[in-house]
Amino acid sequence: MATEYSVQTCKKLEKKFDDAHLLRKMRYGRYDEGDELFYKIKTIKNAIETDIHLKIDKFVGGGFAGQVYRVKILKIGNGNNQLEGLEVGKLYAMKILIPPSGFSKFFRNVIYWLGFQGPFQLQVNPAASRAGAIWQKFIRRAAKIKFGSESSVVDIYATLIDENLGSCGEISEWIEGRTWQLEVDDHMDELKKWIKGKKVNESVLGSPEYRSKRVFMKEFVQLLHELGGYEFARQYEWSTCKSQPNCLKRIETENEPEKGLVAVDFRAGLALLPFLPMSPGDIILIGKGLLRGSLVQFDRGSISKLEKYISAHQQEFSDLMPLLEELKINEDIYRNSVPDITHNFFKLFYSKKLWKTMLSSSRKGWKIQNLTDRNFSEKLEKNFFLNFLFFLISFIPILGKASIKFLGNGNFRKHYFKMLSSWKYLKASVRGNLAERAIIWHRAGRINENSAENISNSVIKFILHLPFSLLPVGLHKFFTNKEYFKDRLFFIFVRPIKLYFDAKMREEWLLEMLEEGKKKHMLSEDDAQTIRSQLKEPFIQKYLKSLAVHVCTLPVTQVASVLIALIYVFTHPEMPRAQAWGIGVGIIALFQIIPISPGSLVRGLYVLYLVIKERDFKNYNIAVFLGFFKYVGYLAFPIQMTYRYPALARFMAGHWATEAVHIIPVFGERGALLEHWVFRLFYNWPLTTRRRMKEIAEYRKTLKPRYWHIIPVSILTALILGFVDYFYLEKTGNVPVMKSIWWAILATSFLNGFFTTFAAGGTPLGKRVILTAVSGILVGIFSTIITFFFFSENDPQIGKMLVEGIWRIFVFGIFSTIFGLITEIKLISPPQK
Repeated sequence: MATEYSVQTCKKLEKKFDDAHLLRKMRYGRYDEGDELFYKIKTIKNAIETDIHLKIDKFVGGGFAGQVYRVKILKIGNGNNQLEGLEVGKLYAMKILIPPSGFSKFFRNVIYWLGFQGPFQLQVNPAASRAGAIWQKFIRRAAKIKFGSESSVVDIYATLIDENLGSCGEISEWIEGRTWQLEVDDHMDELKKWIKGKKVNESVLGSPEYRSKRVFMKEFVQLLHELGGYEFARQYEWSTCKSQPNCLKRIETENEPEKGLVAVDFRAGLALLPFLPMSPGDIILIGKGLLRGSLVQFDRGSISKLEKYISAHQQEFSDLMPLLEELKINEDIYRNSVPDITHNFFKLFYSKKLWKTMLSSSRKGWKIQNLTDRNFSEKLEKNFFLNFLFFLISFIPILGKASIKFLGNGNFRKHYFKMLSSWKYLKASVRGNLAERAIIWHRAGRINENSAENISNSVIKFILHLPFSLLPVGLHKFFTNKEYFKDRLFFIFVRPIKLYFDAKMREEWLLEMLEEGKKKHMLSEDDAQTIRSQLKEPFIQKYLKSLAVHVCTLPVTQVASVLIALIYVFTHPEMPRAQAWGIGVGIIALFQIIPISPGSLVRGLYVLYLVIKERDFKNYNIAVFLGFFKYVGYLAFPIQMTYRYPALARFMAGHWATEAVHIIPVFGERGALLEHWVFRLFYNWPLTTRRRMKEIAEYRKTLKPRYWHIIPVSILTALILGFVDYFYLEKTGNVPVMKSIWWAILATSFLNGFFTTFAAGGTPLGKRVILTAVSGILVGIFSTIITFFFFSENDPQIGKMLVEGIWRIFVFGIFSTIFGLITEIKLISPPQK
């Protein structure tokens, strides 16, 4: 997601750099809205080379594979209005294959180098970029055969080289689309069966958009395998949990869940190493790759299998046949451009072609990255030994790349020599560097407009900010921006209190969330209108007030954990400081993972207070339980609102759950599987449970209540546990403590809870819960009596047996009740009509 910043400020700072008149080029991280760019492009279908003039309409975002823009074409070639799908005045997607983030670029390049022992080829090798684009053309045509339309795969029109960013790129179709809606579904049990391929009740099966996307991506992966695009398929493997955003739904098919799905991303960002799976699905993919003889995976495909597919559908591919030959040429160059010891190991010892291609591609890559200038590139081309020497130098971490740039780029070299010989030029260079750094920090949201201009004018201010630049963006701003510091403190401590007492502010708060939700496609306009119309209703105000209390409790745990940690550190002066602070940090960490925290306790007690004050359990029956649990408790009131205000509940649950998920790198991406999984876990599954409980309650009304069965059930359970005690006695000669036979405790608790609940017949739910608790207590009593019988001759252990018996009564009472409730929710279903 792009960060808001001032384009005008960036332009001012760019002008400052230009005014410094440095010999080196400015280092661009990315472009701004409104920038006009000129490229020499090469079309995909007919390989026509021409100039193009375009304008950045929007920076969409960036990841490991590169940065994406929405662009508008202003001019093509010598006044042409159209060229192979490109048309003046229309919007397109442009992807430059270099990440906007320095860390992402570093991490991506390290992973790629470990796999292939060379630079990231999609960025620096036009043949690699071109091969991927041609593969996409063939995949698009195959999609027409399988799905009936090429529109299920995004079209690609041209490749290019961006000399400013030092990377290859491509221009493709712009898709007005979204990821997926978080669909309300109270039949998750049916969806679970559908996922497993079992027979389902079609009349109640929900989540149509989720199901359509899952089916499409599965069939698309199958298609890619049929084509030989095994490693392209990794971009759409459901099990990776991060592939879902690569498939969008066209906005024009909003009301048709099964239509409008389109695959949009075919450029992998990270290589898949055999020892470094980055998702659950990667483990399986690594195994499949090994069976194909591919130890390291990225974007390799089988040309021979593609040819077989084309041969079987010659008529459909007739106009693309010239591309097949170009693909073979580019694939050959691409695969021979890096050592890639897992594929080229033996060839490295004898293949002149491999070494010639590696050296040639290295020269081109250095030129594209602006490491070498044109003159030196020509010099390398004529001098094999110099080219080979530089190729060896490139393997030196960090220094290798710097050495190539210093020796191979005349202007860069002159720039540093002049810095050493001219005080005036050195000062100009410092001003240019300050302006560059200020632009990067401002685009990232670390500094505001005034700070950016101040830093560009002051070395001291730059040095003061430099250590904070190592921190996350929010902390950098918090410690260096006085206004942001005050705003955050107000937001954390004052705003929640004002929200509690100010009804108008609460309404504005909700309206702001609605607007944000619309932007993120989390709710429809109809849902938004419905929610607006309900704003003045008393229950809405009550729920919003309760949500304000939830917000108030957000800092409670953090403040409490820090205070307790500090108290511990300062009350243990005799302890080494490193050890004391280490324990203090551990205390803070512990508070982050415990299920019930000071904040959640305050929240839960507030909901309990409302229940008692208003004598109303029905309208708080979910929130009163969930409120006590950390993280989950923030969804208590959205879930509680479900049936009275379904539109608002749907939005609030999605908003709170998914915002928490988005903190997680990669897997927490908007539209990824984790987002949907969390929404289902905290929203749809509680709805499903409520529905099932109602159905079970209606079914039980037709049955006769039963209570007497708890006696035989508890006796039989105690006898089973008694046998375990007996065998433990025979083996060790000691009284069995629960931690020694924990597995038997859990198993017998489950059996007791299950059979007590299952055999209760038409007994009301409240009484069934009491029955399982009583049955568990009886198990504890009976098992203690049986154990006492076994050990009656061992007087010294009688006291130990009595203590153990008390614990058994307590533990069986709790666990039998828990397993009884699980049986109610998961195992018991009314007979299907």
